[in-house]
Amino acid sequence: MKAVVFKSVGDIRVEDVPEPTIQDATDAIIRITASSICGTDLHMVRGTMPGMKAGTILGHEAVGIVESVGVQVTNFSVGDRVVVCSTIACGACRFCQCGEFSSCDNANPNGPDAGTAFFGGPASTGPINGLQAERARIPFADTTLVRLSDSISDEDALLTSDIFPTGFMAAEFADINAGDSVAVFGCGPVGQMAIASAKLLGASEIFAVDCIPERLKLAQHQGAVPIDYASVDPVKTLKGYTNEVGPDACIDAVGVDAQSAPSGPAKADLQAKLLNTIDQRIVAPHAVPFGDQWRQGDAPTQVLRWCTEAVRKVGRISIVGVYPPQVQLYPIGGALEKSLTIRGANCSHRRYVERLLKLIEQGAFKPSQVLAQQKSLTAAVDCYKNFDHRQEGWFKVELLPGTEAAA
Repeated sequence: MKAVVFKSVGDIRVEDVPEPTIQDATDAIIRITASSICGTDLHMVRGTMPGMKAGTILGHEAVGIVESVGVQVTNFSVGDRVVVCSTIACGACRFCQCGEFSSCDNANPNGPDAGTAFFGGPASTGPINGLQAERARIPFADTTLVRLSDSISDEDALLTSDIFPTGFMAAEFADINAGDSVAVFGCGPVGQMAIASAKLLGASEIFAVDCIPERLKLAQHQGAVPIDYASVDPVKTLKGYTNEVGPDACIDAVGVDAQSAPSGPAKADLQAKLLNTIDQRIVAPHAVPFGDQWRQGDAPTQVLRWCTEAVRKVGRISIVGVYPPQVQLYPIGGALEKSLTIRGANCSHRRYVERLLKLIEQGAFKPSQVLAQQKSLTAAVDCYKNFDHRQEGWFKVELLPGTEAAA
């Protein structure tokens, strides 16, 4: 079968790989009808999430049809249409039982202390082959899969695999209440889902911080106030919008690949550039050092600093942008001085998917509005390159296995 395979930092390919098979009694095999590319995948290709094993199939977002099940799978049958939760969970351990599926004790083959298991990730997460393929093995299928109704399209369901739950968790972690103001840093796909979720939870003012016009335009279309940090200082601007107090909550939907301001008052001075360079070398010593493809962000902890500076005293910071364990620096002194509540996690997708599917069925929100491209799986490498460059029109890419059609 065809799959997108990680070879080394900066090198991914669409290759023929062996078909997956049932390995454990709790497994299922699905035929994938739609997959997609996520910003987290770019972290792996850029080297800012280190530890990838050559030969790992990439991707952690998919919709598909069940083709076979292990003898202990009881919730699904051959022919069921399903969405795959990006994080894998057993459903039975103490953490799964309280809804903390990303902290599952049993899903990660490296043991309970190894952290979250997810599809297509580095060795520390399994590794478990991902979902940018024609078929995939789904461990702990009874928990990791969610059945879909005929009323929900593949496109809407696909975005409940990861980015809609992650954006909703971001808003939930920010403890948004009716009338609150919230700043969302990063208006990529997860940031857009965080904006939508903040609205669903009752936020009265939402500020969207980015420097890419396409992203800011989509955030404005959702009702957020756009703040272009290439033109203005985002911290001072947020203070100005909130009577010099700061928003009630800030959401970091960027993570380790943040880009410094290319111009304007927020452009890094010499000291900030030096700190950013040190951060880069600590976080990703093996990242691609030249050229304009697969380059890591040049300000790994910039958004953490901006959130801490911008939010009001006794405010809340929600972190869903990806940071590997190598990130060591955080402005903890400033956070303590302001009495902030800070919460972040890998998303426990299974906790949210059914709730969000119901919102889609009710017409409360259509996450598929962020899909910009539909392409064949065989075109995945070019799709990755355009997404990496943040090219206009490549905001979120759906990959269609088994077809050459593109729209």
